[in-house]
Amino acid sequence: MSRAADGPHPHPLTPADLPDGDDWFRGCPDCHLPIQDGGAGLAAHRRTVHTSAGDPRTPITIRLDY
Repeated sequence: MSRAADGPHPHPLTPADLPDGDDWFRGCPDCHLPIQDGGAGLAAHRRTVHTSAGDPRTPITIRLDY
């Protein structure tokens, strides 16, 4: 069973924990994915998804027959 790390959570957990003027929900300007947690969430998204090695996500194609 997993357990949370000791100490405070590194990112705000609710909209009330965000700094003044920061939005809880926004989209990444590079890939347009929805990001929660305001500026801290966007920074974490950029560190993990948009790295110098490129975008690690694997694109998928779904074929729908009508």
